[in-house]
Amino acid sequence: MARAKPDLPDAKALHAFVTGDELRVRVTPGARTESLIIVDGGVQVKVRAKPQDGAANTAVEALVAKALGIPKSRCTLLRGATSREKVLRVSL
Repeated sequence: MARAKPDLPDAKALHAFVTGDELRVRVTPGARTESLIIVDGGVQVKVRAKPQDGAANTAVEALVAKALGIPKSRCTLLRGATSREKVLRVSL
């Protein structure tokens, strides 16, 4: 059975949360489905990857890049490697 496609918001709505070149997100690793939603004035990212050996961080970078419509190489983790609250550097 194929995995469902991730639930992503409109890229323009997500661009509003990028300040300078930083995007703050709250991450839920080990989720059943992958999604990126805007709730309560913040961005919440759910990824299937477990928080082991940086797998969840890599999945977050890839999902955010896909949602913004940019290459994965232009979205990197800046702060929060071991925290649920993360700051990503995004080059638009």
